[in-house]
Amino acid sequence: GVTRLMKLVYWLVPLPLCPLPVVRGIQLAQGLNFAMAAVKYIRYEQDLGKGKSAVGKPRPWAGLDGLVLAIAALCFIVLVNGAGQDHVQGAQEDEDGEGNNSRSHGGWRSWRRRWASAIAVGGDRVRAGVVFSIIRHPAALRELRAGPSRMRVVHISREAWKQGFIKGAVPQIPLSVLNSVVAVCKLTRDLFPEKESASATSVSVTMGAMNLVGCWFGAMPCCHGAGGLAGQYKFGGRSGACVAALGGLKLALGLVLGSSVLRVLASFPVGLLGVLLLFAGVELAIAARDMSSKAEAFVMLVCTAVSLVGSSAALGFLCGMVAHGLLLLRAWT
Repeated sequence: GVTRLMKLVYWLVPLPLCPLPVVRGIQLAQGLNFAMAAVKYIRYEQDLGKGKSAVGKPRPWAGLDGLVLAIAALCFIVLVNGAGQDHVQGAQEDEDGEGNNSRSHGGWRSWRRRWASAIAVGGDRVRAGVVFSIIRHPAALRELRAGPSRMRVVHISREAWKQGFIKGAVPQIPLSVLNSVVAVCKLTRDLFPEKESASATSVSVTMGAMNLVGCWFGAMPCCHGAGGLAGQYKFGGRSGACVAALGGLKLALGLVLGSSVLRVLASFPVGLLGVLLLFAGVELAIAARDMSSKAEAFVMLVCTAVSLVGSSAALGFLCGMVAHGLLLLRAWT
């Protein structure tokens, strides 16, 4: 980002050197990965500490983390929010609703839809999940402690730097470049065509900065991610104020309650979390619908299939580039 190389990569995306179908293929694979993981969260009990499902243990129907709760939340969001709408269509509907205030109930319906959509956004689902967490495990509420947790600087050895770079950073480069920078910038253009889109330089610089700072305090690797942007847009976050408010809330919780708040979050209904993740994944995958030809769709689907089966964005990227190159060679001969 600092060297402006990411800006060059972003500029090359529409060209054969880095075709858009490959980017969309990575994006589609990530969206489908989120959606499939979400279905597992809903259907089966999870051990998130170990990152795997409780094999052979389906989620019970009843209870505060049962299938009934998850299905009810899913149906409610679909009924209220539908499949979502394009940005241009949403703006047009708002204008039509305002113009029809004097006739029939157009204005009332437009207002009702906006109000209902505001209820169905992820914030209310999260608040409901926190309430269910407290009801499920009241002891977690008594274990809350005031004050921030003590911070300490993590000592990172030379060997840890080496292993982290070879096994963590290098394999992550294709996914970070495509999904966390290029796809994010392109998704901002898709969702907010009337606004100035985020630049590849600013996105990559901020992503690198928060990882360089956070690693010294034991933070998990962070990125902007097209999935997070799609999820926020799906559940009503349409401005920078939404992200600022979310960050401010997290900072406040960390300063007031510290790590003790994790006891409440650990009891969050996983089925409800799966519903939110499902809609975020679908919203991200839908962005890949802009392929205008069969050849572009072919390259995108090859990239997606390899990324999903091989669980490697790098391998999917490579296969997508090969498929795109072969199609170009065939067209020239």
